[in-house]
Amino acid sequence: MLQNYYQQVKLPSGQVHVYAGPELFAALDYKVFELANNNLQIPNQVYMGYTPDVHVGVGTCIGTTAVWNVEDGYVSPSIVGSDIGCGMRVHLTNLHKDELKDVKLRRKLVKAIEKYLPMEEHGRGHFSDIRLEHVVKKGLHGLPKKYIPDAYTPRKATSLTHVESSKFYVEGGALGLFPERVWHRSHRQLGTLGGGNHFAEIQAIEIPEENREIAEAWGLTDGQVVIMIHSGSRAWGGSVSQYCSSNMTKMMKAEGLGTADPKLVFAPLAHELGKDYVELMYSALNYAVVNRHLIAYAIREAGKDVFGSKFEMSTLYDLMHNYAWEEEHDGHSYFVHRKGATRALPAQHPDNPEPYKETGHPALIPGSMGSSSYIMVGKPGGRDNYHSICHGAGRIRSRSASKRLITVEEFAASMRVGMEDEIVLNQRSLESMVDESPQAYKDVDQIIESVVGAGLAEVVAKCKPLATVKGA
Repeated sequence: MLQNYYQQVKLPSGQVHVYAGPELFAALDYKVFELANNNLQIPNQVYMGYTPDVHVGVGTCIGTTAVWNVEDGYVSPSIVGSDIGCGMRVHLTNLHKDELKDVKLRRKLVKAIEKYLPMEEHGRGHFSDIRLEHVVKKGLHGLPKKYIPDAYTPRKATSLTHVESSKFYVEGGALGLFPERVWHRSHRQLGTLGGGNHFAEIQAIEIPEENREIAEAWGLTDGQVVIMIHSGSRAWGGSVSQYCSSNMTKMMKAEGLGTADPKLVFAPLAHELGKDYVELMYSALNYAVVNRHLIAYAIREAGKDVFGSKFEMSTLYDLMHNYAWEEEHDGHSYFVHRKGATRALPAQHPDNPEPYKETGHPALIPGSMGSSSYIMVGKPGGRDNYHSICHGAGRIRSRSASKRLITVEEFAASMRVGMEDEIVLNQRSLESMVDESPQAYKDVDQIIESVVGAGLAEVVAKCKPLATVKGA
């Protein structure tokens, strides 16, 4: 690891390990260390690390890895995040970027996607024949077979194998804690993007020569068009987070637990509330993976409308960056939280899914809208940060500050509006999306440089945006 990309910061309550280049480190808000100090006050914590995209969140920074021993550990909804299971998915297509040179064709594809993929924040999905109970208990295995388009072609199947997990274990006892309205709203939102920084993006990839062998093993080629999806667990995950956080807050007050931040909530893993949260969190992880799968299913249908029945979309990988679960490191069981952090395992790591044992799995890192995204692979040095890397560019401005400081003209220039290489956006008004413009985020290239420089992971492909679909 190069020391230029790593700092160990000692705080009154402990130490936080920061992976960031000098410029990014110098620009960190003092509040990220204030939050770290609060988080370090949770008992029995083994480790806390920050990725280079770290920025202030509620209770805990986005870009945090926090670790406990399983036997005396804690679980925290604040260190998972309210959008439980939020994560990334990439699908490979049989298109080349040259086939999408015409901006009118890109607009046609975006319009077709809007037909199949609801854009409204509280829009209704098109999947009324799917049982929500099956989804939250069984993940992808709870879907009717027609939504797993490669189910009958095992040699080509990627829907169930090329994912971080196709099913998280849920007994189901805690599911009865939610009223009917939560089930109804969550069912309506299956297969929807949601708002904020969630998106579906059509991209073209570039492969650096040094990792061409891995890229080819994954089925990647220069100029290939891929679909990148960013979404989470929608109303279901939000309800889990709200319900469990409320109950934990009451328990903490009754038992004299707490830190300097009342918004930082946690419970022992062995406590009844800790056990309930873990089960409900896993149900939200199941929902999130299925949600991204159904978004991809909708985009596949749109692609067939535009390009014909020969259009293909196979799963490269699906992973999360807001979750907590048990992992083994050096023969010991830990409970690892990642909030806005991506797991990136190296080649031969036993936790890699079978298709990626030899190479390590794809780690999917989105840029900001209008900038490039990246597909990476973990390196052995990642063990120092429990194999966690960044999850994106990371905000430098709040939404309100972005709307105040960034002009529509600056945003339009970054999206190449009016040019042949315009990044087509489905929203009719750029003004409504200024808070998601590249100027609201850190420079993703600097983030990636820090991850590579620290020896945590390396780049397998760079993904340049051609068109972006955002929820309202």
